[in-house]
Amino acid sequence: MLTLEDCLGLCELDEDEILAIAEHEHIPEIIALEMAQYMVHLPEGTIMIKRMILEDIQHAKQNNNQTHADVLERVLKHFIVNHPEFNGPNK
Repeated sequence: MLTLEDCLGLCELDEDEILAIAEHEHIPEIIALEMAQYMVHLPEGTIMIKRMILEDIQHAKQNNNQTHADVLERVLKHFIVNHPEFNGPNK
């Protein structure tokens, strides 16, 4: 039986990125991990994940949770660095 940690080791995203997806979709972390791994291989998948994280940041700011928004902004920066296929700011 695989643990969550085992699955994270096989995933192309890190735990913070998975947590952002889980937050955005209101789903358990393990389901978000499976979803993220699938999405990252879709032609527009990384763009979709980036948008999810951006929406999480916006939601945190709207709820006056700047601390969480700051965490999510670091997650977004890490995601972009590790997925250099982004061609511009609107992607």
